[in-house]
Amino acid sequence: MNKIYREATIKDYDQMYHLWENTKGMGLSDSDTKENIEKFLNKNQGLNYVCEEEEKIIGTILCGEDGRRGYLYHLAVDKEYRRSGIGKQLVEIVLRNLKKRGIIKCHLFVYYENELGKTFWEKTGWYKRDELLIYSKDIK
Repeated sequence: MNKIYREATIKDYDQMYHLWENTKGMGLSDSDTKENIEKFLNKNQGLNYVCEEEEKIIGTILCGEDGRRGYLYHLAVDKEYRRSGIGKQLVEIVLRNLKKRGIIKCHLFVYYENELGKTFWEKTGWYKRDELLIYSKDIK
């Protein structure tokens, strides 16, 4: 069966969210509402992708950029399709598009307990930054 990689649209939201909910180690929050994801997709056109097979979304990646750096979010692959190169391909597509925009560095966030995610990122050439901490503040 053919896998299709294409830019994500808001029409994909329900399937994407279902995949995220069923991905161990994925952090979801109030920021992941349909309305907020639609804003994110519109602001970061050309940087958010899905992989689908027979109209079923089996992989996702979200990416944003601020003019200097890229930021990856919500890389997820259906557990039945893992270890088949889908995650790596989604990342490569997004990094290629960031490079076309002149972005030369990309960051991502991984939860400490997400062993599967940490292993994936390290095996694909990403490195952990021990000199940085992330600070957050809710501004509701």
